[in-house]
Amino acid sequence: MLGFLDDIELLPDTGSISVYIPPGFSMLEIEDLLHKDGVHTIPDDLSQLASSVKNGAVLFWGDTRRCLVFPPFPLIEKITFSGYVAAPLRQMLTSDYIIGLVLVHLGSYAVGIYQGEKLISSKVGTGLIHGRHKKGGSSQQRFQRRRENQVKEFLDRVCLHIREHLEHHVQLIDYVVYGGPRQTILLLQKRCPFLQSLEERVIPSLDVPSLRQRVLETAVGRIWSSCIIDWQEE
Repeated sequence: MLGFLDDIELLPDTGSISVYIPPGFSMLEIEDLLHKDGVHTIPDDLSQLASSVKNGAVLFWGDTRRCLVFPPFPLIEKITFSGYVAAPLRQMLTSDYIIGLVLVHLGSYAVGIYQGEKLISSKVGTGLIHGRHKKGGSSQQRFQRRRENQVKEFLDRVCLHIREHLEHHVQLIDYVVYGGPRQTILLLQKRCPFLQSLEERVIPSLDVPSLRQRVLETAVGRIWSSCIIDWQEE
C-alpha cells in the first residue's frame, strides 16, 4: 500500500484532486461534496461505494489516475487537496496504533494486543459447549437449558480473559477489532460490560476460521489491509 502511495504522489498534479471522505456521509452528500470539489462526472457506483464503508474513503481523481481507497482505520475529517496528495493516508499507515483484537466462536476464543503490526500479548483458549439437540420432548428442553448455561459460562470466562489482557492498555488502545460469527460477538458484548467502555473504538469485524494462535498472528495483516478500486476510460 505504501508503494501504491509512492506511485500516486509521482503522478502529474494538473487537473487532479484528492478528497478524504470520513464515514457517515450519505450517497447524496458525497455526490454534492464531489461536485463542489470539481468532480463533475461521477461514476454511478462511486458514491454508493464510498458511503457503504465504515472507515470512510479517499478519492484520487484526475486525468492520469482515478481510484477510490478504503483505508483500514477511520478517517477523522473531510479534507480536499489540489493534486494527488497521499500524506494523510501515509501518516495513518505508518502509525503504531495500539489495537485490541477479540476473536470468538462458541467453544474457542483468542485475545490479542498489537502495537502496529507486532503482537505483544495474547491468550487463546477453548471451552466445552455441546452441539444442538435434534430430538424433541422434555429431554431437548433440558439439553437446551444446559447448553445455554454452557454458553453463558464460556462467554463470562472469555470476558474475564479479555479484561485481563486489555484493561492494562485501555487508556492506550486506539482501535478494537472483533472476529467471529456476528451473533456470538453480540452475545459476548451483551455479557461483558467491560467491552462497552471500548465501543466507540470498534472498527469493522473480521471473518475468521476456527481459532488458534496462528489466526492471531496472521489477522493483523487483514486489519491493516486497504482496498483500491480503479476507474478507467473505456
